[in-house]
Amino acid sequence: MARPLDGLVLAPVSDQAPGQVGTGTRFAYHEEDGVVWADYAGGDIVRGHLVGTREGDRLDFRYVQLGHDGTTASGHCVSLVVELPDGRVRLEETWTWESRPGSGTSVVEELPGTRRVDQITEHAR
Repeated sequence: MARPLDGLVLAPVSDQAPGQVGTGTRFAYHEEDGVVWADYAGGDIVRGHLVGTREGDRLDFRYVQLGHDGTTASGHCVSLVVELPDGRVRLEETWTWESRPGSGTSVVEELPGTRRVDQITEHAR
């Protein structure tokens, strides 16, 4: 099993469509006893939250977010937790919007040198 996510800051490796998470978005993850949650912000996202579960290296969570254009969106995501050769964590995600049409895949990775959750505030501004 890949290492715990608690306290890690992750970011997408590429941009999604406008109004969605992108390389400017930062996710501050928490994990305790099989429960995962994160706050995220940055790029086109004012604020987002996700909550779900972890079984082994599989995450299953729901997310909700507010965009700078004032729209809200929500969806479901299943992610595989992978440990990279340099020790950082990668999440390989498959997601589906529940509030609108659409689905896809994305990858987020732990940012080098950012292991404290309070750093999300600095990165998101």
